[in-house]
Amino acid sequence: MITKIEILADDVHVHFSGENSEIFPNIWLRDHAKDEQNWDKRSSQRKTFTAALDINLKVKKAEIIENGRYLCVSWPDLEKPVKYSSEFLTNNKIKKKKEVKSNLKIWKADEIKEEIFLDYNSILSNEGFKNFLKNIHDYGFSVIKNCETNLKSVETIANRIGYVRNSIFGGLWSFESDENKADSAYTQEELRPHTDSTYSNDAPGLQLLLCCEYNARGGESIMVDGLKIAEIIKKENQRMYELMTKINVKGNYIGDGVYLEAERPIFKLNENNEIVQVSFNNYDRAPFRFEKDLTLKFYEAIKKFDLIANNKDYQWRHILKPGELLIFNNWRILHGRGSFNGIRKMSGCYINKEDFDSSCKLNGIN
Repeated sequence: MITKIEILADDVHVHFSGENSEIFPNIWLRDHAKDEQNWDKRSSQRKTFTAALDINLKVKKAEIIENGRYLCVSWPDLEKPVKYSSEFLTNNKIKKKKEVKSNLKIWKADEIKEEIFLDYNSILSNEGFKNFLKNIHDYGFSVIKNCETNLKSVETIANRIGYVRNSIFGGLWSFESDENKADSAYTQEELRPHTDSTYSNDAPGLQLLLCCEYNARGGESIMVDGLKIAEIIKKENQRMYELMTKINVKGNYIGDGVYLEAERPIFKLNENNEIVQVSFNNYDRAPFRFEKDLTLKFYEAIKKFDLIANNKDYQWRHILKPGELLIFNNWRILHGRGSFNGIRKMSGCYINKEDFDSSCKLNGIN
């Protein structure tokens, strides 16, 4: 609730219950007017021509209305006053770094519990779907049991979150070992932990893998928390960690009629220096050249990273059975597979990261 306001020269100082307050510049308030003239409720889009506003405009009048639920402001260029809800203003306070709380569960192998396993039918309900999203958000992955062993199951789950993303592998895909493919995932050999599509400027956000047939020995699915690797490196060697947040590593995919290439740091940070993406794939890493000292430091860094990723203390391992679907955050979780002999048929797809984020926000998960 709003308890008090002060009209300043270029701002409005708003006090909220709980002894906290925020200063909102006049131009910001005017730009965010959500009356009929300035906001399209149907599309949730701004109608205001912001470039036409006077950046130094003044408030004609401001008052608290409806028992503190709204700030009501009269502007010199509008006929009617504009209401700003307490909730809207509170949600748009400048967040101090210490105020940003994370619900992420950064883990090693023995910290993964049975709660990451969910039943297919349960996630079709609203509450079950929310638990499903929370698993992926908090742990970076989840396993859905009792799926039908066909592409329709994959598509149904993907469409609950967003939509199937097309890539060089298609939209929905089925695969088994195939030596003719230009990707190491199609062999029966061990696949060390990595993230997919380091050669893509916008790597897929989620990957879904459904086991359709398994008559083999080996072939465990492997999950490694990239945030745990970052936590260890940052604690043990701050300079190495910083190096891995700054040097762009190039990845490429050459084959199947394409030549794809992209680059980004192993640990990509946001403006609060929080990791928003872990990106590591030793299979697809392209040649790089730095001066000698930096080259040696960089090799020390990727060696440290990869040794942790291949340490079984940090690897959650599970042999997917027919009807089990593994879904994971490709911007956080490294995935791998143990070597195997026999038949192992899988289906799957990718989903964009932004669509997963959207689904989380709509379900109150952040």
